[in-house]
Amino acid sequence: MQERKDERSLPELFGELAGEMSVLVRQEIELARTEVTQKAKSVVKDVAMLVIGGVLAFAGLLVLLVAIAIGIAQLGLTPWLAFLLVAVATLAIGAILAQQGLKQLKQQDLKPTRTIESLKEDKEWAKAQTK
Repeated sequence: MQERKDERSLPELFGELAGEMSVLVRQEIELARTEVTQKAKSVVKDVAMLVIGGVLAFAGLLVLLVAIAIGIAQLGLTPWLAFLLVAVATLAIGAILAQQGLKQLKQQDLKPTRTIESLKEDKEWAKAQTK
């Protein structure tokens, strides 16, 4: 098997390596930007749906709660007590739902994991190239 001799000088080789590293860094930055943008869009969409759904549900819930309180009052309970009972139950349910929404948001991983892995691989590649 014949050995292929590289006629390039050491400065030329380092210059080529520096150029390749520059391209690689730019590509990694673009990958990170793309990955973070995708994750941010996902979070924004989830939050927007949560807010819109919450506002609509709130409007409907207010009407429903008034109807329930009036219904309870017509069953013989004092009106203020009927409204208080409905308010306490509503606050408890609302707290549970808010807690679930917060839990879902906390599960979003905003770290650019693919970029981090790629950077680790690039670091290993660069080390191998300088040996």
